[in-house]
Amino acid sequence: MALQHIFDDASRIMTVISFATFAGILAWTYVLRKEKDFAQAAGLPFADDADADADAPGEDYV
Repeated sequence: MALQHIFDDASRIMTVISFATFAGILAWTYVLRKEKDFAQAAGLPFADDADADADAPGEDYV
């Protein structure tokens, strides 16, 4: 019986910790967001394409 009570308490504590973590992620994403940082990160996949086009062989000799 005492062991079951310990597992019930642990389950409740983990639920509260999980909810607090979820709320923290939401706060970090929506409240503490920096639009400039997200815009810069959003352009990262396309940064290599611009460099590859500039280094294309044969285009300097046109």
